[in-house]
Amino acid sequence: MLRFCANLSMMFQEVPFLDRFEQAARAGFSGVEFLFPYDYPIAELRARLSGSGLKQVLFNAPPGDFSAGERGITCLPGRETEFREGFKRAIDYAVALDCRQVHVMAGLAPAATPWLSLMTHYVNNLAWAAEQAEAAGIRILIEPINHRDMPGYLLNTTEQAAAIVEALGSERVGLQFDIYHCQITEGDLTRRLEALMPLIGHIQIADVPDRHEPGSGEIGWDHIFRRIAALGYKGWIGCEYRPAGNTLEGLTWRQRYGV
Repeated sequence: MLRFCANLSMMFQEVPFLDRFEQAARAGFSGVEFLFPYDYPIAELRARLSGSGLKQVLFNAPPGDFSAGERGITCLPGRETEFREGFKRAIDYAVALDCRQVHVMAGLAPAATPWLSLMTHYVNNLAWAAEQAEAAGIRILIEPINHRDMPGYLLNTTEQAAAIVEALGSERVGLQFDIYHCQITEGDLTRRLEALMPLIGHIQIADVPDRHEPGSGEIGWDHIFRRIAALGYKGWIGCEYRPAGNTLEGLTWRQRYGV
């Protein structure tokens, strides 16, 4: 049976963030993910998870100055110390929240810096982070993101990500397979899921083109959900979509697709 977790950064925005845990549990979710936990004390987040009976599935390592437009600093030369300090903070949160996977954002590629130099910094920082995470019983994830939503993001394709995962070891680094991003950038979802399933540590969903609920756009979700189940996927599926209207009313897609 497929396991879905609510993305609290996007869903249940009818209420303040800390109240979304209870809303997710009431809606039938048993797990949650969100972008960043760092604005909240660990004890507060633990209380919300415990009080709602929820599992913390995923969050992102610190991305640099997100409010200023940074989307990760892993690939940026000269930011290694900042990256390492931020990642150690992510591990502290992950251990305390019993979250076994952390997504590490690559970052936006500066136009003046050669791509190979950026990729070298990226992989070197990931290798260091993977060692730190493994010692804490945590796996890091990397995610290709489409250039329409995030112009200039270093990691764009599942092929690029798979090569990095295989080089660093899939037991330490996993592929975060976002169906929305993959459909926009590459398509051929079924074949990519089949080929990459051994490397996939987490799946995220949203329909294309508007990033709303499954069933609101062009993707054939009946087939996608059946194929994921048939491939034996045991991880979580993150509902990383922007509800087109009220979050609870939009959740009828789960009944529609029998998931």
